[in-house]
Amino acid sequence: MMKYKYQFSLILFVAFLFSAPAYSQENTDLEMIYKIKTEGIRNSQIQDLAYNLTDLMGPRLSGSTNLRRARQWTADKFTEWGLSNVKIDTYGEFGRGWDVKKSYIAMKDPYYAPLIGYPKAWTDGTGGLINSEVILLDIQSEADFEKYKGTLNGKVIMLPTTLSTSPAFEPEARRLTEEDLSNRKEVSIGGGGARYSPAQLQQMRDQRALDQKVNDFLLEEGIALRISGTRGNFGTVFHTRAGSYSTAKNKTIPEMEIALEHFGRIERLLKNGQTVTVDAEIEVEWLDDDYKGYNVLAEIPGTDKTLKPELVLLGAHLDSWHAGTGANDNAAGVVVMMEAIRILKTLGVQPKRTIRIALWGEEEQGLYGSRGYVQKYVADRQTFDKKGEWDKISAYYNVDNGSGKIRGIYLEGNDQLVPIFEKWFEPFHEMGAKTITRRNTGSTDHVAFDAVGVPGFQFIQDPIDYGRGYHTNMDLYERMQQGDMTQAAIIVAAMVYNTAQRDQKLPRKPWDK
Repeated sequence: MMKYKYQFSLILFVAFLFSAPAYSQENTDLEMIYKIKTEGIRNSQIQDLAYNLTDLMGPRLSGSTNLRRARQWTADKFTEWGLSNVKIDTYGEFGRGWDVKKSYIAMKDPYYAPLIGYPKAWTDGTGGLINSEVILLDIQSEADFEKYKGTLNGKVIMLPTTLSTSPAFEPEARRLTEEDLSNRKEVSIGGGGARYSPAQLQQMRDQRALDQKVNDFLLEEGIALRISGTRGNFGTVFHTRAGSYSTAKNKTIPEMEIALEHFGRIERLLKNGQTVTVDAEIEVEWLDDDYKGYNVLAEIPGTDKTLKPELVLLGAHLDSWHAGTGANDNAAGVVVMMEAIRILKTLGVQPKRTIRIALWGEEEQGLYGSRGYVQKYVADRQTFDKKGEWDKISAYYNVDNGSGKIRGIYLEGNDQLVPIFEKWFEPFHEMGAKTITRRNTGSTDHVAFDAVGVPGFQFIQDPIDYGRGYHTNMDLYERMQQGDMTQAAIIVAAMVYNTAQRDQKLPRKPWDK
């Protein structure tokens, strides 16, 4: 009897092996992986690409002249490399472009001191150099408007800030530890309830409403300039926007953000009864010749008779903020993706599926480029209507968390992908990349694809000092970890190649009406 039980169990086991999904037995072309590693290490173009996108192209604010230059430069580079179907492709309307032509601010009294400051994006200019006393406003409600009415025309104003500096007790830069990576694998089920209480939510709504009324009041009063503080230490300016890129062309208050330490000095002087005056000037140019947004696209065509209409996408956003040069956010991601496709083209790969690189526009203002592409070519996330590329895309790979090493990948809750990527990452364990997590990660272009049921991935990366530097005046070439970017480009190239060569598209999560 035991003999027959053993035979029956063996038959079941063999049947299970042959009935298991094909992706449990993933093949990896180790010879090609070796070639990718060798080309990426020996002939890396990371340094040159990084210089051109940061120092040479400069800040690449959405709709700006520099972003237009960067689009053309990347398209020309793709053509130089011999990629196919290179084009600067519009996804629809974005809004007004805006360039800073001149920016200056300094304290003149009670003594001279240069100030670290930058205009907020899409702010209007000052109409020339202004010299004015600074007035610190104390507005707790609309009732406080009355005491300032008629006194602010042509003045520089400040509102008290609740921001504060703090000593940097922790290291400025860090790599993910094994414990960190292990924790990334844990998936939480359920939640801890609402983040804010109803009272807190109402308080925030009331504050936003008051802020808008303050802004309208200051516009009516005709102030010359508003100075704002910004989070960050040691002269770092985290910049935002004051005006709007809307084609409605609404007037905005000229506004500059200055380093928190410099803002604090002026605020303390004013609170102690000292008179403070500043010189300041903002000169801007509005670009009203083209309101469209664009992505840069290029391809390595597929060669398989059946699979070549299918697509493997890799991409990163080309736009940045305007005070730095957008080095880690996100020239680093663009450079990694450009280097990845350069490696594959240089090696002369003949992929089964078409490989397409996409450099997105206007990510910083709400994923305009990637969402516009998805809306135009893939699917409507509101109506669930599928378009031509929905059935063709196997995967989209994204890099947008700085220039740190790739340590693994987020699978956006797709359990079917775990054994595939565990196999694909095996050749990169010695490079520090081996964490495969089902967890989601958000806030960048891969979510545009995931939202319509197309596999979209963001890689796990070492943070280095990304959290302290992105969206700041210090997001510059010097902050880029170019050795790490070399590692990242190699891994991206391998993932793209594996996806392009796979017999089937990557399995998807359910998505339908």
